[in-house]
Parts: sequence; C-alpha cells; structure tokens
Amino acid sequence: FAGNAAQEVSDLFNEGEIAMQKQVQTKKMTLAAMLLALAIVFGRLFLIPLPWTRGNVNLCDAAIFIGAMLLGPWYGGTIGGFAGLFLDLISGFAQYAPFSFIAHGLEGLLTGLVMRWLPGRWGRFLGLAVGIIVMVVCYFFADSFLYNWATGTLGVIPNTIQGLIGALIALLFAKPLRRRLNISLK
Repeated sequence: FAGNAAQEVSDLFNEGEIAMQKQVQTKKMTLAAMLLALAIVFGRLFLIPLPWTRGNVNLCDAAIFIGAMLLGPWYGGTIGGFAGLFLDLISGFAQYAPFSFIAHGLEGLLTGLVMRWLPGRWGRFLGLAVGIIVMVVCYFFADSFLYNWATGTLGVIPNTIQGLIGALIALLFAKPLRRRLNISLK
C-alpha cells in the first residue's frame, strides 16, 4: 500500500510538472507570436525607403533582438526569419523575401546563441553585434546579387544603422520585459 501511494504522489508531481512546462511553453509561443507581429508593425510603421538600393530601412530588428534576448536562439531565428519574409511580401519587396528570411533569421538565431554561450552584459553586446554584422553582410550579398556590387556597398551603412537602432531599443526594453513577464531562456 505504501509503495502504491508513493507512486501516486510521484505521478501527481510529474503531472504538475508537465502542466507547468506546457504553461511556460504556451507563454513563450504567445510572446513569440506577439513579437513577430510587433516586428511586422515596426517594419511597416517606421519604414524609410532607400532608392539607391531599391530596399528600405525599418525597425523590425528591435523585436527580433528582444525575441532572441528573452526567448533564446530558436525563437529569435523564427521571429526574425518570418518577420523579414512577411514584411517584404506585404511591402512590395518580394524579390528580397528569401534573402530577408535568411538575413533576419540568422540575425535572431546567432544573437540568441551568442547570448546563451556568453551570458551577461558582454554576451548581450557581443550577441547584438554578431546579429547586426550577419544581417548587414547578408543584405550586402543580397543587394549585390539582385543588382550590383555598388548597390550592395551603398546598403551597408543604412543597414548597420537599422541594426544599431534595433539593438538599442532591445537593450532598453528587454530587461524590463523579462522582469515583468518572468521569462527564462531555458
């Protein structure tokens, strides 16, 4: 009888743990969906066309970085990839959609991986720097492939500024959001 009762208590704890894990997973997926939507809204509302690259500068990077900082690399990569893809499709830049999926997906993924690998202040700064560099390099090659090397070169500075502004916004908002939402990277 005692062994059976102990097993029942153990089963109750396991069921409770599974329910908590599902709740945390649901919370993370909900936040990821909201950040994906926010990245698209930021990308459409704060849009600066760049005639010399036939592209634009926007603020979608802020939500991508926040996703990587709060939820980790896989969520950051998913938010980034789909935000870039959807933004280009609804903004009339369909030729950039596959490139944006890769550029912003890698941006979110690598930012989150570096932050996981090197936690703390330096990890945040290095992760954001890696994310910005990867995004800028991807768009350099995208512009060069779609148009020419000069177009790729002309996009480097505006894309860097876009990434830096997104990183600054993420640094300002990620910590208060983490505290308020009580989210861990695990």
